[in-house]
Amino acid sequence: MWRLLYVATWITFTPVLLTGFLTVNVKNTRLNGMKRYSTVDTSFASVAPEISDKNPLRVVIAGAGVGGLVLANSLSKISHIDVKVLEKTTEFKRFGGPIQLASNALQLLKEMDKSIYDEINEKFTPTGDKMNGIKDGIRTEWYAKFDLKKPALERNMPFTGVIDRSDLQEIYLNALPPGVVSNGDGVTSFKVNPDGNGVKVILNSGNEVDADVLIGADGIWSSVRATMRNEPAKGDGSGAKYSGYTLYAGELAYNSPDNGKVGYKVYIGPGQYFVITDIGNGNYQWYAFLARPPGGNTEKPDGTVPYLKEIFAGWSEECHAILDVTKEHEIGQRDLYDRPPSVIKPWSKGPVALTGDAIHAMMPNLGQGGCQAIEDAYVVTEELSTIKTRDEIATALSTYNSRRLIRSAAVQGLSRFASDIIIIGFDTPAKITFSPEFKVENFNYAGIVTKILQPIMPLFFWVQFNFLYDGYKNENKIDFVAAFSFVVLGGLILLLNVGNLFGVLGLFGLETAETFGIGEGIGSLDAGEGFTETLQQFFSTLSDII
Repeated sequence: MWRLLYVATWITFTPVLLTGFLTVNVKNTRLNGMKRYSTVDTSFASVAPEISDKNPLRVVIAGAGVGGLVLANSLSKISHIDVKVLEKTTEFKRFGGPIQLASNALQLLKEMDKSIYDEINEKFTPTGDKMNGIKDGIRTEWYAKFDLKKPALERNMPFTGVIDRSDLQEIYLNALPPGVVSNGDGVTSFKVNPDGNGVKVILNSGNEVDADVLIGADGIWSSVRATMRNEPAKGDGSGAKYSGYTLYAGELAYNSPDNGKVGYKVYIGPGQYFVITDIGNGNYQWYAFLARPPGGNTEKPDGTVPYLKEIFAGWSEECHAILDVTKEHEIGQRDLYDRPPSVIKPWSKGPVALTGDAIHAMMPNLGQGGCQAIEDAYVVTEELSTIKTRDEIATALSTYNSRRLIRSAAVQGLSRFASDIIIIGFDTPAKITFSPEFKVENFNYAGIVTKILQPIMPLFFWVQFNFLYDGYKNENKIDFVAAFSFVVLGGLILLLNVGNLFGVLGLFGLETAETFGIGEGIGSLDAGEGFTETLQQFFSTLSDII
C-alpha cells in the first residue's frame, strides 16, 4: 500500500515541481546548452547561420521507431529541412505485435499527414467505438466500463484502436523519400561544436555524420541520452527502473463470443490482472501482469500456458478459454521498465533533444507510449519548422521541452498509477446476495474498498480521457481543471486504498488494524517496512528526477 502513496506523490506533486523549475530549466538550457560538453573536436565545418532551401537545417534522428518515423515524415515535407534517420538494425522485420493509437495520437496523425492517416485507417481496428472496461476477474461480471466513444465524438476525433506495429512502420517507410532512412549503423554518441553551430553524430562503425540537430528517438536504453547526461544507457544510474511487474503476452486467432461488441477487457483480482483485447481480423491479444522479480527465470516444466493457468486458477473462464487455445510460440514475456519525469535534467541541450521512450518511457496500461512519442514529433516539428537561423536551435528545442514536460509527466504518472492501483489496491469486490440464499463474499477491507470505488472509477476514467483528448497539441503547460480533478478523485482512491490511518499508526508503534479486528486486508500491512521501502524508492526516484 505504501507504494500507492509513492505513486500518488509522483502524480500530485510532479506538476508543482515542474512548474517551479521549468523556467530555470529552460533558461539554463538556453545559456549553457552549448558549453557543457567536455569532448571537443576541432574539425567542425563552417556553416552559415541562415537556414534556407539552399542551406537547409540538417536534422539527424537516432532510431526508426514510431516516434522517429513520424517526426522524419513531417520534417521531410519542409523544404528548408534535410532529415536523416539512422537505425541500428540491419533490416526491418515484422515483429512487435499491435500498438494502440488513442484518439489524441490519431488526430495528430490526421492533421500532420491526411494521406498517411488514410493508409493507417485501412489496416486499423477501432476499439474505442465498442464496450471497454474492467471486469471482476473471479466472477466475470463487469466492474466498471469506460467510455472511449463519447469523448472522441464530442471533439470530432477518430476512435481509439490498434494497428500492427509492423504495418504502421511500413506505411511510414514507404512514405519517406529514398535515402532518408539508413540501416545497420546506429548512433552511439555525439560531439557538439563548442564554438559555434553543429553536432557530430558518432555511429557504431566509427563513422561520423555532420548535423545541425540530433534527435534521440532511440528508446528506453538511449545512447543519445547517455551521452547527453554522461550516464549509463542501461542499468544503475540510467534513470530507468524496473517497475516491479513482468508481462506475459499472447497473440492469436481467437473466436471470441463477444467479437465486434467488446474491444478491451481488464480482469482484476488479488495481486495480478489479466487483459484481453481485440486486435482485428479475428485476432486477439492477451496480457498477464504479474508482480514478480525481473528476469523471467521462473521454472515452467510444463510450459507457459499451464504455468499461467495455475497462477490464475479460480479466475474467469474467459481468461482460461483464451489461454487454452494459445500455443507456446504465440507467447512472449518481458519485464516492464519506466522512468520518472525529469525536472532539472533537461530533455535538450544545445542542438540535441530526446523524444519518446528515450525521455519518458511509461507503463503500457493507458496505451499512451507511442501516442506520447507522436505528440513529441508534432511539437518538435512545430518548433524547428519556424526557425530562420541556426542560432535559434537551442531555444526551439528548449521550448519543445517546456511544452511537453508537464503533460508527459502526468501521463507517465497515470500509467504507473493504473498498474499499482489495480495490482496493489484492487481485490475481488465484496458482495452480499440475498437470493436464492443469503451469502457474503470477500467481505474484508480490500474487497469492501474495491466495491466502494466501483461508482467512482467511471468518473475517474471520464476525467482521464478528457485530459488526454483535450491537450494533444500541447499548447498549454498545465490543464488546471484536469489537475484538480485528478488530485480529488485520485486522492480519494488512494485514501481508501492505503490502509490509511492504521498503517500510519503502525509507524509509531501504536495499535494496528489487526488489533482492532478490522480484517486481514489491513492487519497484514507491515507499515514500518513498507514505509522504509517507499522512502528509499522515493529518494532514489527524486535523484533521477533532479
